[in-house]
Amino acid sequence: MKQMVLPQEVQQEMLSRLRRIEGQARGVQRMVEEGRDCAEIIQQLAAIRAATHSASLFLLKHYAKECSSAAAQNNEGSAKPIEDLVDLMLTIS
Repeated sequence: MKQMVLPQEVQQEMLSRLRRIEGQARGVQRMVEEGRDCAEIIQQLAAIRAATHSASLFLLKHYAKECSSAAAQNNEGSAKPIEDLVDLMLTIS
């Protein structure tokens, strides 16, 4: 798979999302250490899962736009970029 450098705005958005997820994970660690209710912990874990899924979709959307755009600019008729995109989509589902 071809390596792609993220544009600055995409990189900043991803870092912001990842920092938020990191904070959520630390919060869950504290909850476990404090012996908080299991239902509360599970609720927070579900929030983390939703946040990581959302970040994955955000990056996948960027990848899909860039990949199809690059293939069109290079006049590539190959299905390889599409195959790569489908493989990535399957990993997050």
